[in-house]
Amino acid sequence: MTPKQSYNALLAQKVINEFEHRNIQGFYFETKEEALTKVLEMIPKESVVSWGGSSTLKEIGLLDSLKNSGYNILDPNAAQDGAEKNKIAHQALDADYYLMSSNAISVTGELVNIDGYGNRVASLIFGPKNVLVIAGLNKVEPNLDAAILRAKKYAAPLTMLIFKQDYSSFDELSKVADGAFSQLVITGMSMTKGRIKVILIGECLGY
Repeated sequence: MTPKQSYNALLAQKVINEFEHRNIQGFYFETKEEALTKVLEMIPKESVVSWGGSSTLKEIGLLDSLKNSGYNILDPNAAQDGAEKNKIAHQALDADYYLMSSNAISVTGELVNIDGYGNRVASLIFGPKNVLVIAGLNKVEPNLDAAILRAKKYAAPLTMLIFKQDYSSFDELSKVADGAFSQLVITGMSMTKGRIKVILIGECLGY
């Protein structure tokens, strides 16, 4: 095991221990391939599955695997228009499994997420029977303040660039992101023990 692998394993175990105090179940895998195998094992084929916007889910191959393996999915990206997307977002609140990443995670075990529309954080808080959060260790910050800063000043502007890239300056990008991503949610505890499960991966993934 390399020093980096050892560091990642120790960091992940620290966060997982903190999750336990917050009724959140944590797992750690060195690679995205190992994590993908575990996530698919956790979701029974007969389950209704949906997800929120996430580059991480795409990067580990999870969305393609679900679509190609006969799962019963509610795919928000398959919506033909805004009305259909809104309908799917509401249906997702009753899903058996909801999949997402996290914009940031503190070493002390808080999940920090920032949204515009709000359907992703709504499903994290309430509705789906199980929530699986998949995140690279690059999203782990040393404390809650740093995690909030990452979500607001790094993840939000990067996400804005998915929709538009011709900003005149970094200040303009930051200002637009501050206005567009106004739903900040800090998850300090899962009210239902084990409902939220976090799969940490020892790679740099997502925003």
